[in-house]
Amino acid sequence: MNVCSRRILATSGSLLALAAVNPALANTAPQVEAAATDLEPRTENGRQIYEAPQFARFAPQTALDMVGQIPGFQISQVSSDRGLGEASQNVLINGQRITGKSNDAQTALSRIAANSVIRLEIADGATLNVSGLNGQVLNVVTKPDSLQGNFAWRPQWRRRVDDFWINGEVNLSGKIGKGDFTLGLSNNNGFRGGGWGYEDVRDANGDRLFLRDVRVRSQGDRPRLAGTYSLKSDNGNILNANGALEFFEFRGTRTFLRQQPGVADVLEAGRDREDEWSMELGADYEFGLGGGRLKLIGFHRFEHSPFVNQFRVTPTDGSPESGQKFIQSIDEGESVLRAEYRWKAGKADWQVSAEGAFNYLDAESEFFQLDSGGVFQPVPLPNATARVEEKRGQVILSYGRPIAKDLTLQATLGGEYSELGVTSPNGNSRQYVRPKGSIALGWKASPNLDVSVKFQRKVLQLNFGDFLASVDVRNNNNNAGNFQLVPPQSWLLNFEANRSLGKAGSIKFKVDLESISDLVDRIPITATTEAPGNIDGTAKRLRTEINASFLLDTIGIKGAKLDLIGAWQTASLRDPLTGEKRPLSNRGRSYWNADFRHDIPNTQWAYGVFAEDNSDYGFYRLDYFGRDYRTGPMVGAFIEHKNVLGLKVRGQVFNLAGQTEGYDEVFYVDRRDGPIDFTHTGRNNYGLIYRATVSGTF
Repeated sequence: MNVCSRRILATSGSLLALAAVNPALANTAPQVEAAATDLEPRTENGRQIYEAPQFARFAPQTALDMVGQIPGFQISQVSSDRGLGEASQNVLINGQRITGKSNDAQTALSRIAANSVIRLEIADGATLNVSGLNGQVLNVVTKPDSLQGNFAWRPQWRRRVDDFWINGEVNLSGKIGKGDFTLGLSNNNGFRGGGWGYEDVRDANGDRLFLRDVRVRSQGDRPRLAGTYSLKSDNGNILNANGALEFFEFRGTRTFLRQQPGVADVLEAGRDREDEWSMELGADYEFGLGGGRLKLIGFHRFEHSPFVNQFRVTPTDGSPESGQKFIQSIDEGESVLRAEYRWKAGKADWQVSAEGAFNYLDAESEFFQLDSGGVFQPVPLPNATARVEEKRGQVILSYGRPIAKDLTLQATLGGEYSELGVTSPNGNSRQYVRPKGSIALGWKASPNLDVSVKFQRKVLQLNFGDFLASVDVRNNNNNAGNFQLVPPQSWLLNFEANRSLGKAGSIKFKVDLESISDLVDRIPITATTEAPGNIDGTAKRLRTEINASFLLDTIGIKGAKLDLIGAWQTASLRDPLTGEKRPLSNRGRSYWNADFRHDIPNTQWAYGVFAEDNSDYGFYRLDYFGRDYRTGPMVGAFIEHKNVLGLKVRGQVFNLAGQTEGYDEVFYVDRRDGPIDFTHTGRNNYGLIYRATVSGTF
């Protein structure tokens, strides 16, 4: 047995064994009647309703534990839309959207105690009086009472990688006066990573130049303190506030031992370091005004991110070293003020919203090269130090109403005005106006079938870092900097159909079709340099997804559940270099996931297995093409006991199928439409991954 196996057994296996040999302990938690664990929702006013006791068989400790077991439902990602905008995440809490950006739905739900949840409601977004939502939307109805807490500790071990002991979270929730609060301290997004493998370097004819022995190590910790407060007064006014303070410390090393017959070995070493901190504050206040309701929203975010990338090449025969170092310190912030006024006129719901935002990024950068004496000397790097600012305002009018039996319309219309400027020796300033709008339909085709479609005009967010020059200290894939960027725009069509299978589960089918103009990709700046820039013409994207959840009680496997996801995407643009169609960089091509869980009836035991795999289209530069891939699926398994000394204990193992990481890179002499210079083919192994999870409430 290896060291990792012994460690995980020492931490969680002993607790699981204790439960197995002590039946009295194993069954101290109350057993739940079969009817209470049935995951078939009831239908009420067109909504699917899950009562909290239906999730008792999973021994949930947070609202997130419960939401994760809803058949066929997935929490959407945090929107990358500009500012706060219309609602985008498909989760509401007590009918209220979650304000903020880092205060995402998963984070918010993880801080709510499970016994505070009354029910979970799923409705079509077009039927809700919340502008911007479509498709399945979840409303979590809660009623916190006394002070409650939950915690989870998730240590992890891997071969040749430092043990990770400080992964976890602790949360409190309850009441302060007449209001409800949550408070959480976490390091959920920390990690310890790395691997070992090789890199095969060959010339344009495919003849080997040399091999590199590769070792990679990385570690990061992201401690975060965050909280929320909500209050509904006796007169119906509603206050929501949230805040967060987060630190991120990253350290990474990459070592390459270059071996070539007849030539002295060469040691190549890269070091990366980042010490970031960020904060976020947000609040909204809603009250009655005239014949409607006015909501005022304020939001501010700040982030300070200094980082250093360094790469040194050291021949073992005593020849002079070479190397590069890139240092950058970035301060970025966003402040948003928003007002929403909504009212009802007959069967119609109206809303008008106005939003003003100020965004900035302030960067100071330095580039160094190692001289013959082993000292890093500064090298000029134009367009690497600058300040980017955007002042933006938008107005949106929203209208929604039922237009026929079981058919609901929601439409929005408006636009934004923006002033975008760069302060530097080569800076500039410009203004533009962009239209926005959408039309969505929600159709309750039958008690078991919901269909929604949405067509919208979007203005996408810019990455202000794309304006600046930067250096890849290992491969010299450098960005020249481009101060002419404007936000991309797109026409987006979403289609979603949700079919309930009753006691057997559910099936969801989704299609996204998008046409993007002013897409940011790699463009020539001069005859020899490139940078992110807006490309001419339009890019196309088509994505389809099937999400199925099957409750296997109907075929005799009591307490078992199988979740399946399959997605496929094609995305293309007219290459700014060759003029030919090619895929978009860094866009997923396919993804699938299978997750089986079995809660053994009349016991506190559960076990499960999962597998997933994905692929993408690679990354294009004007002088380079690279593609990362995985050699087969990631496969894992777990065993769980729900009451060990009052705690839930899970042991997990990942990478049972021996997945490895691979990459292929092609470097060109000049541009990608010319001759190949050399290629890299690499493989990275990382072995089995072990994790224990110990969680509980207090």
